Amino acid sequence: MPYKLGKKPARAGAVKFRFADYLKATTLPPLPAVFGHEELISSWPMLANDQYGDCVWAGAAHETMLLAKEGGNTVNFTDANVLSDYAAVTGFDPSNPSTDSGTDMQAAAAYRQKTGIIDATGKRHTIAMYLALEAGNVKHLYYASYLFGAVGIGLRLPASALDQSARGQAWDVVAGAPQQGGHYVPLVGRRADGLLIAISWGAVQPMTEKFFATFCDEAIAYVSTEYLVSRKSPEGFDYAALVNDLNAL
Repeated sequence: MPYKLGKKPARAGAVKFRFADYLKATTLPPLPAVFGHEELISSWPMLANDQYGDCVWAGAAHETMLLAKEGGNTVNFTDANVLSDYAAVTGFDPSNPSTDSGTDMQAAAAYRQKTGIIDATGKRHTIAMYLALEAGNVKHLYYASYLFGAVGIGLRLPASALDQSARGQAWDVVAGAPQQGGHYVPLVGRRADGLLIAISWGAVQPMTEKFFATFCDEAIAYVSTEYLVSRKSPEGFDYAALVNDLNAL
């Protein structure tokens, strides 16, 4: 099947700033039952994740595409763009299969903050800051995805999920399914039926809350300036105030 994994094991405490601290300190807007803007992207590219374990970088590109589109801009990425950032951080070399060993999520987030990922025009897209979410905490995940537009989640993916993807089904827990490896996906919203919306392997991939809570081993919320409209996100959240709050922690 055309599915490659590529997230290295989670490292507890690798991300210094915690979303939970911010959530407790700030009055948040009401969380709607349904949210997300994934329909703004008509086609999600695979970005070489059917050939290499670059899911962390394909996911970063997908997140950037969506956030930029919400801000009224169109950003595109090629396989070569994504693989160049994968190589810059991990030493990946497509001519040497042993180097296709995946990416640490914190290392990727730090690179995105300092250097930024490169798009098809040669422009680099950075993030202002990134925060750790408590793995498996559905409430925090919803708030972070709603406020920030997308959350990167790391999963200890079971083999059953690959079968479910191939059949066009939502990811759900299958008792006894063996572990396949680490995978990274952007979580971008929640549907009316309660399923979470992720982007994986060039497609919209729904999952159940139970699946997320069972298999998520790390999650990062990114503070991005890609989709600011008059310094506010589409949901009206003031990112400038958020950055000030985070810098004060």
